[in-house]
Amino acid sequence: MAKRWLSLLYVQVLIAIVLGVILGAFWPETGAAMRPLGDGFVKLIKVVIAPVVFFTVVHGIASVSDARSVGRVGVKALVYFEVVSTFALVIGLLVAKVLGTGRGFNIDASTLDASAIQGFTQRAAQDSVSAHLQNIIPDTFVGAFSNGDLLQVLFLAVITGFAINALPERAREAASGAVDALGRIFFGIVAIVVKAAPVGAFGAMAFTIGAYGVRSLLQLGELVATFYLTSALFVLVVLGAIAWFCGFSILRFVAYIREELLIVLGTSSSESVLPQIMRKMEGLGCSPKVVGITVPLGYSFNLDGTNIYMTLSTMFLAYATNTPLTLGQELTILLVAMLTSKGASGVTGAGFITLAATLSVIPDIPITALAVLIGIDKFMSEVRALTNLVGNGVACVAVSRWEGELDPARLHAALHGLPVAGVGASGPVAALPDEAAARARPAE
Repeated sequence: MAKRWLSLLYVQVLIAIVLGVILGAFWPETGAAMRPLGDGFVKLIKVVIAPVVFFTVVHGIASVSDARSVGRVGVKALVYFEVVSTFALVIGLLVAKVLGTGRGFNIDASTLDASAIQGFTQRAAQDSVSAHLQNIIPDTFVGAFSNGDLLQVLFLAVITGFAINALPERAREAASGAVDALGRIFFGIVAIVVKAAPVGAFGAMAFTIGAYGVRSLLQLGELVATFYLTSALFVLVVLGAIAWFCGFSILRFVAYIREELLIVLGTSSSESVLPQIMRKMEGLGCSPKVVGITVPLGYSFNLDGTNIYMTLSTMFLAYATNTPLTLGQELTILLVAMLTSKGASGVTGAGFITLAATLSVIPDIPITALAVLIGIDKFMSEVRALTNLVGNGVACVAVSRWEGELDPARLHAALHGLPVAGVGASGPVAALPDEAAARARPAE
């Protein structure tokens, strides 16, 4: 029995996280030295993210007889992202105002070390939403893959998919089959790489605790606890309501993607599970077309955790520095955050950069106050990534249902660990793997 449990990936990741925390807490220098393990795992995953997204989207579009439906899915996804992201921003702002998180800190920004945030403010200027949108067209076809820019890859994939879709039927089928075969190869690579997830989670967690220490978490525990609570509230109430409307339980969905959530918890990056979550969404009965468009697009435009973090942290810094804000300035924070958050990706640290970009347009709040958050940002980054992942999964199911591309029977069976036979939205299936096999092979 013990061997069976230890063979499950999510159990291995959980054990690795606990061991990483212990190492970082009791031997901080050794723990901090484990950083290459976490960074190396994330880099391995990022190597295959661009090809996986490209081939998945191309095959999804090339296989659709009605090419106009692809554009319809994209528009519906963007509308959903904007509505739900606005809810996240407003909730973060309201929670900060109701709880007054940050009041009494009396931080004097003039005494803080501005050099500590210089790199982040420079990147904030470079990674603004306008610059991000201007760079959606890559300099070269290969350049999009070498830079790892998901929006550029998605742009090329859509064009390529439509080009294949316009070919004569025989040529289209041959090209679509070749793309599908190449995609399967890269998913095979992911299946190999993901076996190293426990090592990556161990290294990342050991580094976090070793480098920043538990003390840094306790010093600003009020903000961290508020952020954790707000994110949980958003997942259970807002995403839970959306899930209920779509016919499933948010708690069962969280259990369904538990392996991916544990990997994200260890690496602080939702991109580390992008290929696996796309396969998991297809397993729920979402069509490959909707999955291929909604999930990659959501990694840039549907960052619920990042949105909560931005408004909550902005209000925290305003209260902590005794900076009064008018209603107009609070609305400005919402509008600016609505734009700057669209330029963030699923990579750890992106939320801190977009926060710097947001603060730059509210001069009343000293941007040097960001230095206060550096020590705890890594802990908050984990919850940002977790919330982003759950939000993108729910979005995929919601858009699939909206588009009429969701198989309810397969959704119910997958979330309850039941076998199902027949034809689902993702194509013909003989039966879903049993629950134990699904847990052991998250990429399938």
